[in-house]
Amino acid sequence: MGLEAVLEEIRAKGLSEVSRIRSETQQEVTRILTAAQERAGKIKQTANADVERQAMNIQGQEVSAANLLVKREMLNTQKNLLDQVYRDTLLAIRNQPDTFHRQALARLLAEAKPQVPSGIVHANQRDQKLLESLLAEKPDLKGFSAGDPAEIDGGILVESRDGTLQLDLSYRTILDLIWESGLKDASDILFG
Repeated sequence: MGLEAVLEEIRAKGLSEVSRIRSETQQEVTRILTAAQERAGKIKQTANADVERQAMNIQGQEVSAANLLVKREMLNTQKNLLDQVYRDTLLAIRNQPDTFHRQALARLLAEAKPQVPSGIVHANQRDQKLLESLLAEKPDLKGFSAGDPAEIDGGILVESRDGTLQLDLSYRTILDLIWESGLKDASDILFG
């Protein structure tokens, strides 16, 4: 065999080997790319699931925050309404005619007598004359004397003669007691 033929055979074997290596390399590249695409797909799927979960969490938090804000606003509105009812009630009591206040003072003095049998009674400026009139007219109240006017909406403040006992039967204090005991019922009726 001639040199040329040997060279041709080596060249043919070399080309065949290059073709085989290229084919194997192409298969390896395809396998690596397919595996990478599969991993990328799984990563993307996991990332999408994480994003979806985080979005749901954020949405849940936002809904909860919005519900809390609405509830807080509703409670504030209810409180403002109840405060307005309280002020209107006190004003309505204050604006009652003298006959109402006279009867109220008489009942409050009768309620105070067992606790403070004698003492100084204070009323507001408006009711001062009514108080003095009641104390002068009713013999069972002879242990009481009218004191200086007090800064109250109505009702009376009774102080024992020795100053050791003070009884607050002012309209505001009585309304506060009624208000506290009936606030839940009133709130349930008004706001269900």
